[in-house]
Amino acid sequence: MLITHSHKDHIAGMDDIRAFNYFQNRPIDIYASDFSQNVIIREFSYAFADFKYPGIPEINLRTIPDDPFSINGLHITPINVMHHKMPVTGFRFGDFTYITDANYIAPEEKEKIKGSKILVLNALRHEKHISHFTLNEAIEIGRELEIPQLYLTHISHQLGLHDEVAKSLPDGVALAYDGLHIEI
Repeated sequence: MLITHSHKDHIAGMDDIRAFNYFQNRPIDIYASDFSQNVIIREFSYAFADFKYPGIPEINLRTIPDDPFSINGLHITPINVMHHKMPVTGFRFGDFTYITDANYIAPEEKEKIKGSKILVLNALRHEKHISHFTLNEAIEIGRELEIPQLYLTHISHQLGLHDEVAKSLPDGVALAYDGLHIEI
């Protein structure tokens, strides 16, 4: 499991990995930054206590390295972005890049994204936000990096109704949605 950052809306379901522990009969490796690991340990302290109550989530925390790495043969390039003042990790898998909860991508990190065929990027709303890209900012990043297909995620109700917003988007830009399948 790869963790982008430790905000509650991104880690709250971690307790539910107990079912995976049961069916796989092993702990789950969770890759996160040191900062996120500290929050995970605090939020799920019972999973890291000396006395392990039966049925708690079994977790092996792993630190995301600065350089590309592999998990079970999957090559992963970490992309460091900012969510206001909080570092967030995006990920590139071959021609697919995923970034959520960001409002700044440094030039050297944009270089890691270039050449992706698909980029999933957050676009919270139309108006400027302290820690998220706006719709226009996200579209501009897609154009700047010459991404053929941009999917927008982490969308607020303030963006508008799905069908109305979708009609207004340029070619190669679409709203992501629950259940979306992307083939690369």
